[in-house]
Amino acid sequence: MSFPSKLSHTVLLLTFFLALLTQSNSYEFMSNWKLPTMITPKDIATDMEVKKRFGDKKLVVITGTSSGMGRKCARALLLTGEYHVIGAVRDMDKMEAIMELDSYDPSLFTPMHLELNSFKSVHSFCENLDKFKGGKHVDRLICNAGIYQPSLDHAKWSEDGHEQTMQTNFLSHFLLISKLLPDMSESEDARVVTVGSVTGNDNTVGGGGGVYPVADLKQLDGLKAGFQNPISMLDGYNFIGAKAYKDSKLVLMMTANMLHDRYHKQTGISFSSIYPGCIAESPLFREKRPWFRKYFPVFMKFVTGGFVGEEEAGQRLFQVIHDPRCSKSGVYWSWNGGPREGRGAEALEKGGQIIGAGGSGGGWDSIFENEQSDKVKDIETTFNLFKFATQVTGAEWPEPHVAKSPCPTLKVVGLVTAAINAKEEAKRMKPEPGMVGAIDLKAKAANNFDFITQSTVVKVVKAVQDRFLGELPEDAIQGSFQEEKKVSEAPLEHIEHKVAGEGSHVEILAGHHDVADVHAKVGKEDTQPMRERLSAMFEKTEL
Repeated sequence: MSFPSKLSHTVLLLTFFLALLTQSNSYEFMSNWKLPTMITPKDIATDMEVKKRFGDKKLVVITGTSSGMGRKCARALLLTGEYHVIGAVRDMDKMEAIMELDSYDPSLFTPMHLELNSFKSVHSFCENLDKFKGGKHVDRLICNAGIYQPSLDHAKWSEDGHEQTMQTNFLSHFLLISKLLPDMSESEDARVVTVGSVTGNDNTVGGGGGVYPVADLKQLDGLKAGFQNPISMLDGYNFIGAKAYKDSKLVLMMTANMLHDRYHKQTGISFSSIYPGCIAESPLFREKRPWFRKYFPVFMKFVTGGFVGEEEAGQRLFQVIHDPRCSKSGVYWSWNGGPREGRGAEALEKGGQIIGAGGSGGGWDSIFENEQSDKVKDIETTFNLFKFATQVTGAEWPEPHVAKSPCPTLKVVGLVTAAINAKEEAKRMKPEPGMVGAIDLKAKAANNFDFITQSTVVKVVKAVQDRFLGELPEDAIQGSFQEEKKVSEAPLEHIEHKVAGEGSHVEILAGHHDVADVHAKVGKEDTQPMRERLSAMFEKTEL
């Protein structure tokens, strides 16, 4: 090739790269560049061990495989021969009995203990899973296990002092996802699925989402305050068992959306939620009264059309794990069947099966991307939910990132600029008249008339229930890991106040009216003005 020809090729290449670098996403194409890695004998041995144990099978972790939808889904996965299933359960004896009853192949199914009422158990489970799988990556995580305690007028508490429904259904799954996320990001087709519900998605006609009590997080005051015994609801108000369940399904769907926004592009993991239909004969209702368990399936099957059997629900969960179409992230999956006009004779003829959102029938191709309610899609509440749930659970998440310039000069300039900005912003935060940015106290007021009226009505309704509905099952009463604490014994609300200085802050323990308790946490330069402001706040505010 002649010199002019070589020169023209060089000019063309330079022009091409300059064109790339002048685009708005200049360095995006370089964001996934990695240095080549040396394959060691240890890596080869690990790969051989993984191949020997798992072959080409995908590794699936499902919580709650000893009953209900989780049990049916696990069986469907095993029948394909394409998966090794880890069944995360609290009752190992029961799981082993199910394995024998359903003829599970022990080389394809491994039960592991997981008590979702304990964060310590979540950590132990992840440690045991790491030891078992070796170098194999988790390909699917299905957050299926859940409890429902609608009949109680008081909360039952987890080992960690959180309301049981919310810890079992949401908080422990939230922690579990955070623990497995780094490993799953190494899988080529990883999926995380949370089980939502029509009860948490209040825009579904005919579902339970619009029936009182509705799922509503309000300002998440209970979660902000630490969600610790005796705080039993995320919104900070009094306990209602049915609402705790609905709220847990709402936050699971919101979490799937948040994980999709933060990590899908970064990790390639697909995050989705599903509503399989109302499994009215599920053990989920084991804490309801016998008459309810008898007639509720009939009502759902022949009146609302929302009924789905355990077998079909398990197949739907299996589809989201297995179907290539369901690798799409950020989706709320549902199936045809459910509330429709003209139920009557048609419902009786079809045993409750009819086409429409939520109920039985429709088959594999009836899956569709369902619309989420405004509450589920509330960005600000979702952000706060993720933030405060992370604090409560101690979850550790990888920092979400976007493509950044690899240019060393620009990185240095960015660091210098950030340092200058921080210094100037610290000057702006010095206490002066009119500055209220450091104070974030909640106003707490109650309408006495509404309170008295509500209390009277609740007592009358409860008396009628006790007289006509019968006693609660023993399972509904027993099982709390802690006694409910009195307010004076409760861990007190932490209110963060940013003060002057470079990154200094003080945590004010609501209820500790001695300003001296706070003194040690305040920087010397800020002590006097902050002491004066705290004294004024304590005098005027009932905390």
